[in-house]
This record gives sequence, structure tokens and C-alpha cells, in this order.
Amino acid sequence: MNRKELASSIARASRLEGDFRLRSGAHSTQYFDKYRFEADPMLLRAIVEQLADLMPAGIDALGGLELGGVPLATALSLLTGVPTLFVRKRAKEYGTCQLAEGGPVAGRRILVVEDVVTSGGQVVEACAALRTLGADVEHALCVIDRQSGGREALSAIGIQLRPLFVARELS
Repeated sequence: MNRKELASSIARASRLEGDFRLRSGAHSTQYFDKYRFEADPMLLRAIVEQLADLMPAGIDALGGLELGGVPLATALSLLTGVPTLFVRKRAKEYGTCQLAEGGPVAGRRILVVEDVVTSGGQVVEACAALRTLGADVEHALCVIDRQSGGREALSAIGIQLRPLFVARELS
């Protein structure tokens, strides 16, 4: 599937019109329901095939953010052979009490993987938490950048956002 076809497929599958409150608290008349493209195996495969081209060299692990980044990171891991970590919003309070499951964090170059970035709040928080645990985090990958300040928020903490698409490409 070429880039234009993929954009059209993602938009058809996931773009909803209405009144939506976003994680950032902002309201939007357009919403991208990422579960609709992540739950479709053929569309998910086409997405990660193109996301793989955006991965920087030398990554030790993919950090899939809870919840939408997990299927993307898992599928990307299957395609590229790069191990995956499952990054929670908060460390669980039982068992291993880990923020990131699946392997060590300290000393590894981790590429954060997210589905849709709006203000960047969740990605900023996850990158800061991973860095606190000793990870080297310089890049984040997403399927859709809504162009609502996320890239700038990430840049302010030294993270380069690499989106597959920006929202206007899916209109």
C-alpha cells in the first residue's frame, strides 16, 4: 500500500466527526479512533511497514505506551526484530511494581511508540519517566500528529517526534 492509499485507509477507518474531549482537555470536532486502525490486521501491518522506515538507527528497544502504543510497538517489533517494552502510565502497585514491562530500561536507547499525539502530554510524561529509570530517549514515533503542540512539547525536552502522518494529511 502506498502512502496516499494508507492515509486514505486510516482516515476511512478511524476519523470521526462530532464533539470530542481530548486527553489534553481540549475539544475537537474531529477524532481519530486509533483502535479502529490498530484492530485491523491488514491496516496495522501496512502502518508498521511504513513506521519502520522512520525508526532511527541504533535503537535497543521500542517503548509502546499504554494502551494504543502497545499494539503498534508489538507489530513493529515483529517486523523489525527490535524488542518491545510495554510502558504503563504509572508503575503498577503490585507484583514487580514496574513502569516498563518486558526487559531492562537502564542504559538502553528506547524509541517511544504512540498512536496519536495531540498536546504530547502522555509522551512527555513517559519519556521523562523512562529517562529517570536510566533510558536514553531521543525520539518518539506516532501514526498521527494532530499538530496541536505535541511536537513542540516534545522538542522542548529534547525529543524528536517522527509522525507517519499529520492530521491534515488525513482530511
